[in-house]
Amino acid sequence: MNKILRNLCLDSLTSDLTEEQRNLLCALLGNVELTLLYKASIHGYNASAFHQRCDRQGPTLLVAYNRSGYIFGGYTSVDYTQSGRQITDEEAFLFNLQGKIPVCIKVNSGCNARLDDGRAPNFGQQLYFCYNNQPAVYHQGQNVYDKYGVYNQGQNLYGGFGARVNPFNFNPATLYGNDTQLNECEVYKVEQKKDLQISAKMKPWRNVQWTAKRRDELMESIRDYKPMMTSVSRIRILMIGPVGAGKSSFFNSINSVFMGRMTSKAMSGSAGTSLTTQFRTYPVKDGREGKPLPFVLCDTMGLEEQSAAGLDIDDISSILQGHVPDRYKFNPTTPFQPEEQKASRPASLQEKIHCVVYVIDATKISLMSSKLEEKLGAIRRKVNTLGIPQMVLMTKVDEACPDVVEDLQNIYISSYIKTKVQEVSSRLGVPVSCVLPVKNYSQELELELNCDVLLLTALQQMLNFADDYLDDVGPF
Repeated sequence: MNKILRNLCLDSLTSDLTEEQRNLLCALLGNVELTLLYKASIHGYNASAFHQRCDRQGPTLLVAYNRSGYIFGGYTSVDYTQSGRQITDEEAFLFNLQGKIPVCIKVNSGCNARLDDGRAPNFGQQLYFCYNNQPAVYHQGQNVYDKYGVYNQGQNLYGGFGARVNPFNFNPATLYGNDTQLNECEVYKVEQKKDLQISAKMKPWRNVQWTAKRRDELMESIRDYKPMMTSVSRIRILMIGPVGAGKSSFFNSINSVFMGRMTSKAMSGSAGTSLTTQFRTYPVKDGREGKPLPFVLCDTMGLEEQSAAGLDIDDISSILQGHVPDRYKFNPTTPFQPEEQKASRPASLQEKIHCVVYVIDATKISLMSSKLEEKLGAIRRKVNTLGIPQMVLMTKVDEACPDVVEDLQNIYISSYIKTKVQEVSSRLGVPVSCVLPVKNYSQELELELNCDVLLLTALQQMLNFADDYLDDVGPF
């Protein structure tokens, strides 16, 4: 009889998350659904019960509740398998749900996100849940010595002789109020879900012609484009965005479209720090032997959360005003200092930036930290003072929505992509009409019509915005 009752309990697990809390967590993870696998109050706080329910389930989200009312936990995209190995997981993060906007702490790039053994679930061997088979959380702050014999407090030592690694930089007081006693611990299976609202009869929220004729029209329009002012021969478009968002990839993609083959002129990738270390101005030719097209894409160092890392905001001001030369190497700790002679005279309109484009990864919008959001806000205010038009490229839409992976034409039918566009608009303070979702070429070997149409449509809009700017500043 007891066994029957226990089985009934296991089959009718009830989540302690409210609908609002579940929605906040899903916003961090993308277009997903959460399925409750493990509930410590029912299955037990011991490691064996956790692994029995959660091993080999794919990506999982752990949610803990303590006596002080804190709701916190972590996400890993890699299976639990009890392999005994250190797991590298670039997607892993810790979170706290105390406020209306979740606090999200991403794993430091290149760090081991967790140890995959048969013990309690852990993140970075720093934060253990159901520690020692008890309703408790444990923060491991070891005192260790580095290879030089220097004493360091609160660091973890693993991964090689003298290697000091802190995968997650968090404050226990902020994350869980220093209250280590748990009332509950739950683990959810995280699965991408399809947008069930998509059907052949759905009316798109933006109209796009997905035809070869439209692609050819866009290419011809861009080839024939001439800036409104004769003193400007080519429009200068500045790309700004976080590390890995796809600034360099956008140039490579546009270059590929006009070259008629895949190109990789600008360095791009997925490193944790910016691969772009110089200010680069990339002209695009109309084919291998063709003439230069009437625009230049300007690439910058990626933005980073830390104040002394990534692109400096003061550098952006110098770039906007046309003082920074091509191939200038950025120094995050020292802003660009123009030569006194050049600084004394304003740059020509030809040298200035005519349109600013923020490049934002669709899969990481909800993970954007408050520090990075503040940095982008400061940049926007600076750009506004100069009257330069601004728009947003929302990249990696195929990674954000399974329906878009299946068919790129679903991009303006997907309600999920629409919500992401609206979220970008709200966070960056730009109109929804100025947010354009695109897919850069990344792993393809051949050009694809739908991808070309989106990329060219975005570029055409940049040229239109630049015209508005030139029309506003008037003749010089």
